[in-house]
Amino acid sequence: MNTTASKTPSYPEATLALAAEPYDFISRQCSRFGTDVFATRLLLRKTLCMTGPDAARLFYDDSKFRRAGAAPGALTKTLLGRGGVQGLDGESHRRRKAMFLSMTDDGHAAAMAACFHARLHHDAGSWSRAGEVTLYGALHEVLCRAACEWVGVPLPEEEVGLRTRQLTSLFDHAGSRGPKHILARWRRWRADRWMERVVQSVRSGELVPPQGAPLRIIAEHVDADGAPMTDHEAAVEALNLVRPVVAVSVYVVFVALALEEHAGCRERVRAGDDAQLECFAQEVRRYYPFFPCLVAETRDRFEWRGHEFPAGRRVLLDVYGTNHDPRVWDDPEAFRPERFADGRERPFGFIPQGGGDPALTHRCPGERIALELMKTAAAFLTREIEYTVPQQDLRVNRRRMPALPASRFHLNVLRLNPVPPRQNSAP
Repeated sequence: MNTTASKTPSYPEATLALAAEPYDFISRQCSRFGTDVFATRLLLRKTLCMTGPDAARLFYDDSKFRRAGAAPGALTKTLLGRGGVQGLDGESHRRRKAMFLSMTDDGHAAAMAACFHARLHHDAGSWSRAGEVTLYGALHEVLCRAACEWVGVPLPEEEVGLRTRQLTSLFDHAGSRGPKHILARWRRWRADRWMERVVQSVRSGELVPPQGAPLRIIAEHVDADGAPMTDHEAAVEALNLVRPVVAVSVYVVFVALALEEHAGCRERVRAGDDAQLECFAQEVRRYYPFFPCLVAETRDRFEWRGHEFPAGRRVLLDVYGTNHDPRVWDDPEAFRPERFADGRERPFGFIPQGGGDPALTHRCPGERIALELMKTAAAFLTREIEYTVPQQDLRVNRRRMPALPASRFHLNVLRLNPVPPRQNSAP
């Protein structure tokens, strides 16, 4: 019996519909069908779409799903790169993931946040002289400089603009088509060549990063097969540290937007301790859209709740809809940082950067770094800088990937306050 035909509702070719509503399409159709799974086609390829915490738990069962070859070619050629940890499975993935976890622990996250804070406070001085500043664009160079400093990648002053544009294009144009996609692919190629030269200089002894520097860890890493990564693979993994840091600019813009949009939020963040900053940053990640879905491919045929999952079938997991699922979240469309005050883990109901155990699954190992950068930004915007927000269009463009306010958030910096004593914010 064909259970897909009898149990799983179907939507006709969904490429245009998903492009029009990347953050809402899957959850909207699941709600319409009254199910957590439906079948469709994307670019004519048969695809299953899922939403919700139970679907997320299933999605992270590595005995049923693989990542190798699952990501669309457009993302591999721009956002992810070829040969990176996102496309590995089994022991190869676990070994490479352990390397990333060693570089993104609490100590490294605190060091990255310190680099960001110092650069942010330095550059904000020029913002105050420039008049109106677009926060999203200004953050790219700040984060690029800070990320390269933390990873150990040399960044000559004359290359700052070039490298910032290359790294930004990898995520800012990841969902684009046409000329922007072609530009992103060209910049990916150039960024790979740049980082390959950096890796080669470390391996030749020309460049000696400090012990424990992420760049050194990557250059010296030995994979599950007992061999070091190729120069290209090592370059991709180095970019898989630097590029996501620059991409946190999206989250920082949403930090600023939340402070502006939600009554009393600024005052509570300004007066709050580290635990309250943590709750605020987590709610920003839950509430606002970042990337809409995750992709995998089934290993073998299986059934789940009456739905057939054929072997080799592409599957999309709805990230935004799961983070707003009323079965997990009370009043999910309300911005309420206090919902995280209980410290409860929700490994499959809260998946802004993936689900499950980051040591075992494909959940992003850099979540702690993203959180520390967001907390640093929230503290900076409420305690260390005074600014006004001019009239602008702050509506979030949810057709764009990643989603952003239409204006990219303009601000007028009035003055910088003295830098308060820094505290170690890592738990």
